[in-house]
Formats: sequence, structure tokens, C-alpha cells
Amino acid sequence: MRTECARTWMVGFCILLGSAGMAGAQPASESPWVFDLGVGIDPSINGNVNSGAIGVLQGQATAILPNSYGDVYGTGVQFRFGGGYALDEFAELRGVFTYQSADADLVRLGDIGPSSLYAQYSDYKSLGLDLGYRRYVPLSTRDLRVYGEATVGAAFISRINAEFAAPQSNAVFTSTDFYDRTAAFTWGINAGVLFRLADQLDLNAQIGLRHVSGLAQVDQFVGTGLDDINNDTGRLTFPIVVGIRVRFK
Repeated sequence: MRTECARTWMVGFCILLGSAGMAGAQPASESPWVFDLGVGIDPSINGNVNSGAIGVLQGQATAILPNSYGDVYGTGVQFRFGGGYALDEFAELRGVFTYQSADADLVRLGDIGPSSLYAQYSDYKSLGLDLGYRRYVPLSTRDLRVYGEATVGAAFISRINAEFAAPQSNAVFTSTDFYDRTAAFTWGINAGVLFRLADQLDLNAQIGLRHVSGLAQVDQFVGTGLDDINNDTGRLTFPIVVGIRVRFK
């Protein structure tokens, strides 16, 4: 009887050890936190740096022509860094800092008195924090993940200076703080693909739309009839971004 009990106890002990060994051999679950870093081009597709208006500037009748972001700034660049927190296998909360920068070209602004009026704006720069929600498409493979996401946030747009020239009138004048530093609202919608490169590393490719609300009023134009040239200065871009994504353990 004692021999039988001892044998039963040994069998049970061996089963317990085997179970513990199997549990220890299972891989540790991944952390829900991820880190993202990306860079891309940022073409402007809608919005005006200045709208059209008629008024008086420097004591002369002035007609301002609309100039779009595409005309003035063309294609800029965008840098992103931030991260996410996985709610489950297919849902993720996002928080990303986004920096936009674009170089300005010389543009014909309109006419002042008998002369054409040209403007050289300073560069467009903004830094924002976008918060959002990402949803992954269920797929049979883990080496490729497709997703869509939506974001909202806030950004600060650096002040924009402007230098004006009226060649036929032999006049040049500068306006510092043409557009003051502006706090803006942002929203975005994106779609992308993650390609697994290693156990904890993915390549991210993304396209989308990002809107940054309008610039501040031009204080120097108050009372000139040109006050409303900032009434369509929200900027909509079509960012194309590639980057890396690190998954923590």
C-alpha cells in the first residue's frame, strides 16, 4: 500500500514538474507599448497663404491676388515621432508629435498703385501633437498588417515674416510678424501598412490627409480693406511617410 502511494505521489510530482517546465518555455507576451519614427514629403493640396482683397497700402490702391500654399510653399517635409498603446490585437491608441516645414518661393502678390507687388514669405514651420485611434485589418499573417487611423490635435505655427517689392515704384518694405505665431487645431486620416523586419521591428508606409487650421490676422492690415486675406489660411496636405516601428517586450 505504501509502495503504491509513493508511486502515485511520484507520478503526480513528475506531471507537476512537466507542466511547470512547459509554462516556463512559453514566450513572454509583448508589451502593449510601441515607438514610431517617420519622415516623408508633405504636398499642399488646399488652402491659401493669402486670399484676394482690395484696399489701400502705403497710401496707394492695392489689389491682392490669392496665393495657395502650393504656389508659395510647394511640397514640404514632415517628421514624426511618437508611440502607441495596444488595447487589443486590432486596436491601438496613438500619440505622435508632427513637425512640418516648407521653404517659400517668391510670388506675385498683386498690384500696388502703378506697380506689380511681389512677396517673399519666410518658411512655414509647425509642431503639433496628434492623438488618435488606429484599427488593424484582421489578416492570417503577422508579417503584414494593414490599418486605418484618425487623429485630432493641436499645433503651433511659427510666425511668418514677409518682404514686399514694388519694382515700378522702386519700393521695398518688410513686415516682421506678418502672421503672428499661431495656435492651431489639427485633424488627420491615414492608411498604412506594417512590414515585419524582425521580431521587434517593423517598416511602416503610410499615406493620408492632415489639416492645420488657419493663421492669425495680419495686424498691419487692419483698417486697410485687406484685413481678410487670412480667411482661408487653413492648410490641407497629403503626407506620404515611411518609417520604423519598434515593439517593446
